[in-house]
Amino acid sequence: MKRAFPVLSILTAILLSYALYQALVVAPTEQTMGDVQRIFYYHVPSAWTAFFLFFINFVASIQYLARANSKTDRLASYLAVGIGVVVFAAAFFIPLPEGMRPSAVGTTGLLATGLYLLVRSLFSQADTDVLALVTAEVGVAFCLIVLVTGPIWARPVWGIWWAPGDIRLTSTLVLWLIYVSYLVLRRFSASGQTPILAAALAVLGALCVPFVYLSIWFFRTQHPQPVMGGSGSIDPRMMHALLINWLAFMCFAFLVCWSRYRLEKLRREVDEVHALESLKDVSRSAR
Repeated sequence: MKRAFPVLSILTAILLSYALYQALVVAPTEQTMGDVQRIFYYHVPSAWTAFFLFFINFVASIQYLARANSKTDRLASYLAVGIGVVVFAAAFFIPLPEGMRPSAVGTTGLLATGLYLLVRSLFSQADTDVLALVTAEVGVAFCLIVLVTGPIWARPVWGIWWAPGDIRLTSTLVLWLIYVSYLVLRRFSASGQTPILAAALAVLGALCVPFVYLSIWFFRTQHPQPVMGGSGSIDPRMMHALLINWLAFMCFAFLVCWSRYRLEKLRREVDEVHALESLKDVSRSAR
């Protein structure tokens, strides 16, 4: 796997360059907003990437808590499968907000279940704690990009940097602050219960993600309506540039998470060695 990292890094760099070309050159200029609209190709993919990373953090945190007990682990797995099936079926029978496609909602439910089972098969309980920490760190970085690029777009379009009453903007800021609090807890708490407390905080914080995403459907907001799964429309060349940038961002996020995961695993191994050496020194002194 270590040999694959340089190759994937080169491919990701090429993809990021191609995505930049698509966003700045190939995609047409929006008639109303002009070139400032091109920040859309970085703002939206950053948000989607952050949401995906926060969801992985949620899954890893659930598994860290559940897998402490075999019965709880089995129950959590059954619930994950059951929720996926229920969401898929309900999407076709329960009225959804205008613009939401039942097929998209149902598929999302099944993909979430598949991701839960995939994480469970690839990571041990201890490793899920590492995965949760890493995805939170990278997710916070991408969410910060969202918070920075949003006002840069809003200033020339709305005439203001920030709309305090806008539910989408405010909830995104709250989401970022929750995960910053998560990282502060992980960084500065030395208690043995820190991973458990952090996992519980991550589970609560994850509930904010669907609220942020769905807020523009249920509340009156200045934020533009979604161009995918909503009532908006988009030029096919713009959509192509958007999806290419999202793919590039996801690949970049994967590489950063992979690198950070390996470093965190190594750090914990070193800490364990130091702890064992300290115990040996204490036992020798006692003799």
